[in-house]
Amino acid sequence: MVGEFSSLAEARGSDIDADAFVVAAPSAAPDFEDALTVESLTPREVEVLELVAEGLSNKAVAARLGISDQTVKFHLTSLSGKLGAINRTDAVRRALRRGLITL
Repeated sequence: MVGEFSSLAEARGSDIDADAFVVAAPSAAPDFEDALTVESLTPREVEVLELVAEGLSNKAVAARLGISDQTVKFHLTSLSGKLGAINRTDAVRRALRRGLITL
């Protein structure tokens, strides 16, 4: 189930049974990282990042996509550089905030 609310308080006050809520950052006051120009991700990098966002390990991502785990590491290094991320969790967070992937 997906719901749209203007605030986290409004979402919590609803009768939706959810394990988590995803709240977008307000667009009126972007932070420094959002002001950076991001080199576009390749379709394969987006695929890898979406699977990482689902919690899959490098080996599981590799098996799902039919590639080696070294290739997954290569894609993660590349997309982390493009996003300015320090690790895979940060890459997912930055991609979500920029609307590059969805959960």
